[in-house]
Amino acid sequence: MHLPERHGALEVQEAIIPAINRLPEMLQKTLTWDQGIEMSNHVAIAAATDVDIYFCAPSPWQRGSSENTNGLFRQHFPKGTDLSGYHPTTSSSSHTNSTEYSSL
Repeated sequence: MHLPERHGALEVQEAIIPAINRLPEMLQKTLTWDQGIEMSNHVAIAAATDVDIYFCAPSPWQRGSSENTNGLFRQHFPKGTDLSGYHPTTSSSSHTNSTEYSSL
């Protein structure tokens, strides 16, 4: 979600509620957010969307896991990609995991 100007709590709330409501129902379950003042209206957002909101603890292992997941995601979807056209049932071979791993 891109906010071109301000990133305060009210701006995030006003942008995120309609964004969540546009998601397929199966994706409207939880939201995990980094520690930030922009989510200080999380109670109102949760009430308006019926989404459970969680916050990352400042634990190094959680942070690394999140960053790794984002990195893997960006291999297939560059930053700025409009994801509204993607749906779990419309995957193609170009979106499957083709990562090669070493084995022992």
